[in-house]
Amino acid sequence: MAALLGGCFTLANVAVAQDSSADLAKKLSNPVASMISVPFQFNYDRGYGPEDGNRETLNIQPVVPISLNDDWNLISRTIMPVIWQDDIAGPSGQQFGLGDITQSLFLSPRHPGPGGLIWGLGPVFLIPTATDDLTGSGKWGAGPTGVALKQEGPWTYGLLANHIWSFAGQDDRADVNSTFLQPFLSYTTHDAWTFTLNTESTYDWEGDQWSVPVNVMVGKLVKFDQQPVSFTAGLRYWADAPENGPEGLGFRFVVTFLFPQ
Repeated sequence: MAALLGGCFTLANVAVAQDSSADLAKKLSNPVASMISVPFQFNYDRGYGPEDGNRETLNIQPVVPISLNDDWNLISRTIMPVIWQDDIAGPSGQQFGLGDITQSLFLSPRHPGPGGLIWGLGPVFLIPTATDDLTGSGKWGAGPTGVALKQEGPWTYGLLANHIWSFAGQDDRADVNSTFLQPFLSYTTHDAWTFTLNTESTYDWEGDQWSVPVNVMVGKLVKFDQQPVSFTAGLRYWADAPENGPEGLGFRFVVTFLFPQ
Protein backbone atom coordinates (compact mmCIF):
# COMPACT_ATOMS: atom_id res chain seq x y z
CA MET A 1 0.00 0.00 0.00
CA ALA A 2 2.86 2.38 0.83
CA ALA A 3 4.39 1.77 -2.60
CA LEU A 4 1.10 2.74 -4.25
CA LEU A 5 1.03 6.00 -2.31
CA GLY A 6 4.63 7.03 -2.76
CA GLY A 7 5.72 5.38 -5.98
CA CYS A 8 9.11 4.74 -4.38
CA PHE A 9 9.10 3.61 -0.75
CA THR A 10 12.39 3.96 1.17
CA LEU A 11 13.63 3.81 4.76
CA ALA A 12 13.46 7.60 4.78
CA ASN A 13 9.72 7.35 4.17
CA VAL A 14 9.45 5.01 7.14
CA ALA A 15 11.33 7.47 9.36
CA VAL A 16 9.06 10.34 8.33
CA ALA A 17 5.95 8.27 9.07
CA GLN A 18 7.34 7.22 12.44
CA ASP A 19 8.30 10.78 13.34
CA SER A 20 4.81 11.94 12.43
CA SER A 21 3.24 9.33 14.73
CA ALA A 22 5.72 10.17 17.48
CA ASP A 23 4.85 13.88 17.19
CA LEU A 24 1.15 13.05 17.54
CA ALA A 25 1.89 10.83 20.54
CA LYS A 26 3.80 13.68 22.19
CA LYS A 27 0.92 16.08 21.50
CA LEU A 28 -1.38 13.62 23.22
CA SER A 29 0.75 14.04 26.37
CA ASN A 30 0.04 17.79 26.28
CA PRO A 31 -3.37 18.61 27.82
CA VAL A 32 -3.58 21.92 25.89
CA ALA A 33 -2.24 20.76 22.51
CA SER A 34 -3.85 22.30 19.43
CA MET A 35 -5.43 19.02 18.38
CA ILE A 36 -8.88 17.52 18.74
CA SER A 37 -8.81 14.25 20.65
CA VAL A 38 -11.58 12.01 21.97
CA PRO A 39 -10.41 9.56 24.66
CA PHE A 40 -12.62 6.75 25.95
CA GLN A 41 -11.02 5.90 29.30
CA PHE A 42 -12.16 2.74 31.14
CA ASN A 43 -11.22 2.36 34.82
CA TYR A 44 -11.77 -0.52 37.23
CA ASP A 45 -11.40 -0.10 41.01
CA ARG A 46 -12.33 -2.26 43.98
CA GLY A 47 -12.27 -2.32 47.77
CA TYR A 48 -15.10 0.14 48.47
CA GLY A 49 -16.69 -0.06 51.90
CA PRO A 50 -17.10 -3.11 54.14
CA GLU A 51 -18.59 -5.19 51.31
CA ASP A 52 -15.46 -4.85 49.08
CA GLY A 53 -17.52 -3.07 46.43
CA ASN A 54 -16.29 -2.34 42.92
CA ARG A 55 -16.72 0.43 40.37
CA GLU A 56 -16.20 0.54 36.61
CA THR A 57 -16.07 4.01 35.05
CA LEU A 58 -15.99 4.92 31.37
CA ASN A 59 -14.82 8.53 31.09
CA ILE A 60 -15.64 10.13 27.74
CA GLN A 61 -13.20 13.04 27.51
CA PRO A 62 -13.32 15.14 24.32
CA VAL A 63 -10.65 17.85 24.01
CA VAL A 64 -11.47 20.61 21.50
CA PRO A 65 -9.14 23.56 20.79
CA ILE A 66 -10.74 26.78 19.55
CA SER A 67 -8.46 29.25 17.75
CA LEU A 68 -9.10 32.78 19.03
CA ASN A 69 -6.37 34.51 16.99
CA ASP A 70 -2.78 33.97 15.88
CA ASP A 71 -1.54 33.98 19.47
CA TRP A 72 -4.20 32.30 21.64
CA ASN A 73 -6.27 29.14 21.83
CA LEU A 74 -9.20 28.27 24.06
CA ILE A 75 -9.05 24.57 24.98
CA SER A 76 -12.26 22.82 26.04
CA ARG A 77 -11.76 19.64 28.10
CA THR A 78 -14.85 17.68 29.14
CA ILE A 79 -15.04 14.62 31.39
CA MET A 80 -18.36 12.76 31.22
CA PRO A 81 -18.35 9.59 33.38
CA VAL A 82 -20.57 6.58 32.75
CA ILE A 83 -20.53 4.46 35.91
CA TRP A 84 -21.29 0.84 36.83
CA GLN A 85 -20.90 0.06 40.52
CA ASP A 86 -21.81 -2.55 43.10
CA ASP A 87 -21.95 -2.22 46.91
CA ILE A 88 -19.68 0.84 47.08
CA ALA A 89 -21.44 2.06 50.26
CA GLY A 90 -21.97 -1.17 52.17
CA PRO A 91 -24.84 -3.34 50.87
CA SER A 92 -26.01 -0.52 48.59
CA GLY A 93 -26.73 -2.67 45.55
CA GLN A 94 -25.95 -1.85 41.96
CA GLN A 95 -26.11 1.47 40.15
CA PHE A 96 -25.59 2.28 36.49
CA GLY A 97 -25.74 5.71 34.90
CA LEU A 98 -24.04 9.05 34.44
CA GLY A 99 -21.82 10.76 36.96
CA ASP A 100 -21.21 14.50 37.24
CA ILE A 101 -19.63 16.23 34.24
CA THR A 102 -16.44 18.24 34.79
CA GLN A 103 -15.94 20.98 32.19
CA SER A 104 -12.62 22.85 31.96
CA LEU A 105 -11.67 25.78 29.73
CA PHE A 106 -8.02 26.77 29.29
CA LEU A 107 -6.82 29.99 27.69
CA SER A 108 -3.42 28.99 26.29
CA PRO A 109 -0.77 30.60 24.05
CA ARG A 110 -0.44 28.94 20.67
CA HIS A 111 3.34 28.82 21.02
CA PRO A 112 5.55 27.85 23.98
CA GLY A 113 6.86 30.68 26.13
CA PRO A 114 10.35 31.38 27.50
CA GLY A 115 12.24 28.20 28.25
CA GLY A 116 9.69 26.18 26.30
CA LEU A 117 6.99 26.55 28.96
CA ILE A 118 3.49 25.54 27.83
CA TRP A 119 0.63 26.70 30.02
CA GLY A 120 -3.10 27.29 30.22
CA LEU A 121 -5.45 28.93 32.72
CA GLY A 122 -9.19 29.18 33.04
CA PRO A 123 -12.33 28.08 34.88
CA VAL A 124 -13.58 24.61 35.74
CA PHE A 125 -17.24 23.72 36.29
CA LEU A 126 -18.92 20.81 38.07
CA ILE A 127 -22.30 20.00 36.47
CA PRO A 128 -24.65 17.69 38.43
CA THR A 129 -25.63 15.31 35.65
CA ALA A 130 -25.51 12.17 37.82
CA THR A 131 -28.50 9.88 37.43
CA ASP A 132 -28.19 8.43 40.96
CA ASP A 133 -27.26 9.87 44.36
CA LEU A 134 -24.40 7.36 44.61
CA THR A 135 -22.84 8.36 41.26
CA GLY A 136 -22.61 12.11 41.83
CA SER A 137 -22.50 15.02 44.26
CA GLY A 138 -25.86 16.66 43.58
CA LYS A 139 -24.05 20.01 43.50
CA TRP A 140 -23.15 22.72 41.02
CA GLY A 141 -19.54 23.80 41.41
CA ALA A 142 -16.91 26.10 39.90
CA GLY A 143 -13.35 27.24 40.44
CA PRO A 144 -9.98 27.85 38.76
CA THR A 145 -7.93 25.38 36.77
CA GLY A 146 -4.46 25.52 35.28
CA VAL A 147 -1.78 23.46 33.60
CA ALA A 148 1.96 23.99 33.07
CA LEU A 149 4.34 21.66 31.28
CA LYS A 150 7.52 21.35 29.26
CA GLN A 151 8.41 19.03 26.40
CA GLU A 152 12.12 18.37 25.99
CA GLY A 153 13.18 15.72 23.49
CA PRO A 154 11.16 12.57 24.24
CA TRP A 155 10.14 13.83 27.71
CA THR A 156 6.95 15.58 28.79
CA TYR A 157 6.49 16.67 32.39
CA GLY A 158 4.17 19.05 34.17
CA LEU A 159 1.22 19.60 36.48
CA LEU A 160 -2.52 19.99 35.94
CA ALA A 161 -4.57 21.29 38.87
CA ASN A 162 -7.97 22.66 39.78
CA HIS A 163 -10.08 23.58 42.78
CA ILE A 164 -13.87 23.32 42.87
CA TRP A 165 -16.29 24.87 45.37
CA SER A 166 -19.99 24.06 45.24
CA PHE A 167 -22.37 27.04 45.07
CA ALA A 168 -25.80 25.47 44.47
CA GLY A 169 -27.59 22.13 44.31
CA GLN A 170 -29.35 19.75 46.66
CA ASP A 171 -29.44 21.18 50.18
CA ASP A 172 -29.26 17.78 51.85
CA ARG A 173 -25.99 16.83 50.08
CA ALA A 174 -22.48 17.57 51.36
CA ASP A 175 -20.77 20.67 50.02
CA VAL A 176 -17.96 20.24 47.49
CA ASN A 177 -14.62 21.83 48.37
CA SER A 178 -11.87 19.85 46.66
CA THR A 179 -8.41 20.30 45.19
CA PHE A 180 -7.24 18.14 42.28
CA LEU A 181 -3.52 17.71 41.52
CA GLN A 182 -2.15 15.73 38.58
CA PRO A 183 1.63 15.78 38.22
CA PHE A 184 2.67 13.78 35.15
CA LEU A 185 5.79 12.46 33.46
CA SER A 186 5.92 10.68 30.11
CA TYR A 187 8.51 9.41 27.65
CA THR A 188 7.68 8.96 23.94
CA THR A 189 9.84 6.83 21.64
CA HIS A 190 10.51 7.39 17.93
CA ASP A 191 8.07 4.59 17.06
CA ALA A 192 5.24 6.25 19.06
CA TRP A 193 5.28 4.23 22.27
CA THR A 194 4.56 6.38 25.34
CA PHE A 195 5.37 5.44 28.94
CA THR A 196 3.55 7.51 31.56
CA LEU A 197 3.65 7.93 35.32
CA ASN A 198 1.17 10.20 37.09
CA THR A 199 -1.03 10.66 40.09
CA GLU A 200 -4.58 12.03 40.05
CA SER A 201 -4.80 13.16 43.65
CA THR A 202 -7.84 14.83 45.22
CA TYR A 203 -8.00 16.48 48.61
CA ASP A 204 -11.48 16.81 50.13
CA TRP A 205 -11.37 19.84 52.41
CA GLU A 206 -14.81 19.04 53.85
CA GLY A 207 -13.85 15.52 54.89
CA ASP A 208 -10.12 16.23 55.42
CA GLN A 209 -9.26 13.23 53.23
CA TRP A 210 -6.86 12.46 50.38
CA SER A 211 -7.48 10.16 47.42
CA VAL A 212 -4.15 9.33 45.76
CA PRO A 213 -4.14 6.86 42.86
CA VAL A 214 -0.73 6.32 41.23
CA ASN A 215 -0.98 5.31 37.54
CA VAL A 216 1.67 3.54 35.46
CA MET A 217 0.69 3.27 31.79
CA VAL A 218 2.01 2.23 28.39
CA GLY A 219 0.51 3.55 25.15
CA LYS A 220 1.01 3.03 21.42
CA LEU A 221 -0.20 5.30 18.64
CA VAL A 222 -1.15 3.57 15.38
CA LYS A 223 -2.89 4.62 12.19
CA PHE A 224 -5.84 2.93 10.53
CA ASP A 225 -5.58 4.25 6.99
CA GLN A 226 -5.13 7.95 7.85
CA GLN A 227 -6.91 7.89 11.23
CA PRO A 228 -4.53 8.05 14.21
CA VAL A 229 -5.66 6.09 17.26
CA SER A 230 -3.85 5.65 20.57
CA PHE A 231 -4.23 2.56 22.77
CA THR A 232 -3.12 2.82 26.40
CA ALA A 233 -3.23 0.32 29.25
CA GLY A 234 -1.91 0.40 32.78
CA LEU A 235 -2.23 -0.29 36.48
CA ARG A 236 -3.27 1.98 39.31
CA TYR A 237 -2.27 1.66 42.96
CA TRP A 238 -4.29 3.50 45.62
CA ALA A 239 -1.58 4.98 47.85
CA ASP A 240 -4.23 6.73 49.94
CA ALA A 241 -8.03 6.88 49.98
CA PRO A 242 -10.92 7.64 52.35
CA GLU A 243 -11.81 4.91 54.83
CA ASN A 244 -14.56 3.46 52.63
CA GLY A 245 -12.85 4.31 49.35
CA PRO A 246 -11.04 2.08 46.87
CA GLU A 247 -7.90 0.20 47.79
CA GLY A 248 -5.21 -2.00 46.29
CA LEU A 249 -4.76 -2.29 42.54
CA GLY A 250 -7.03 -1.15 39.74
CA PHE A 251 -6.50 -0.91 36.01
CA ARG A 252 -7.11 1.48 33.14
CA PHE A 253 -7.58 1.04 29.40
CA VAL A 254 -7.89 3.99 27.02
CA VAL A 255 -8.73 4.30 23.32
CA THR A 256 -8.15 7.81 21.96
CA PHE A 257 -9.15 9.05 18.52
CA LEU A 258 -6.99 11.95 17.30
CA PHE A 259 -7.97 14.60 14.76
CA PRO A 260 -4.89 16.74 13.99
CA GLN A 261 -5.62 20.23 12.74
